[in-house]
Amino acid sequence: MLSEQSAATVRATLPAVGAAIGEITELFYAKLFDAHPELLRDLFNRGNQASGAQKQALAGSIAAFATHLVNNPDQRPDLMLHRIAHKHASLGIVPEQYPIVHEHLFAAIAEVLGDAVTEEVAAAWTEVYWLMANALIAIEKRLYAQSEQTGWREWKVVERTEETADVATFKLRPADDGPVPGYRAGQYVSVGVTLADGARQIRQYSLTAAPGSPERQFAVKRVSGDAATPDGEVSNHLHAHVREGDVLQLSAPYGDLVLEDTSAPLLLASAGIGVTPMIAMLEQLADAGHGAPVTVVHADRSPATHALRGDHEAYAAKLADARTVFFYEQYDEDAADAADAADAGRPGRVDLAEVAVPAGTQAYLCGPLPFMRAVREQLIGKGVAPADIHYEVFGPDLWLAKEAADAA
Repeated sequence: MLSEQSAATVRATLPAVGAAIGEITELFYAKLFDAHPELLRDLFNRGNQASGAQKQALAGSIAAFATHLVNNPDQRPDLMLHRIAHKHASLGIVPEQYPIVHEHLFAAIAEVLGDAVTEEVAAAWTEVYWLMANALIAIEKRLYAQSEQTGWREWKVVERTEETADVATFKLRPADDGPVPGYRAGQYVSVGVTLADGARQIRQYSLTAAPGSPERQFAVKRVSGDAATPDGEVSNHLHAHVREGDVLQLSAPYGDLVLEDTSAPLLLASAGIGVTPMIAMLEQLADAGHGAPVTVVHADRSPATHALRGDHEAYAAKLADARTVFFYEQYDEDAADAADAADAGRPGRVDLAEVAVPAGTQAYLCGPLPFMRAVREQLIGKGVAPADIHYEVFGPDLWLAKEAADAA
């Protein structure tokens, strides 16, 4: 891993680099897009750039990787690397792009830190960068080889279903009528669309059907912006313009939040559109006749915004030992009085105090970061091992940024 000399230098300079990493990544992206505007137009998520989320995620991943190297010199943070590599593979990242990132990232480091970046410091952080980059390149190469698909493939929309006012499900089949490669429950595909201004933007959407489906099926929530965040470009384009008969470009399926072959009790916790990978997992469990307890937890604004609730309930009902627990921030007391409490849901945010969590539970989480942190903390409090809690972040993984900041 990291050489002893570089480890000492990185350890000594990590506080200074960590303190300036936000400024460094801001300048890095400015330099990168000035030199390569096509990357912002056709590869990077313009919404995440505008909100600053991608910059935070990059800063967090670099800081987390460097911290891990100096604290655990004989170990590689494979969980973090695999999550990043899956996202890179879904975007079609290639090895030739890593030197471009290195050039502009280290130009930003030198400009921000000035004379503090001696030859020794530059050499040590260059070693950190290439340890991370080469590990990602190797993982991505394996993912490409396993995917049964290189590059993009055209898929025709064969059905569109309005799930809620802001969520639509799209079912697609190969435009060339060729075979449909397999995938694992919990994985996602990238969808590439050309927008009105000519930019080609890419977003990831979790597949909502169990493996073995003859179609690709995913649900898209229309993202409405606010003062700090722009409207979702791709989600709004799909909602406004894509109908049955239209053709979309899809990547191969990727993602590391997948059900393992296990007889352990399971807990599937989601919030909002984070329900999507859980639906595929539930259908797979139902098809396989999973016999161990399964606890299904979901949080939403209201029953009306709970996309795929029918699937949630139907697949859980097919399992031998399953329980659904739904929480709604906008709780209709009259509806709750008129229906069984379990059907009507519970008021407020997720509270697992009265939810039984069997020993040995494997937990899978997907939703906004504050939701996942809260659920994770409650699960650990109930005795679930941290290593048995798995998560998926839609968009940049800001969990890494938070962990890096906490470790600093």
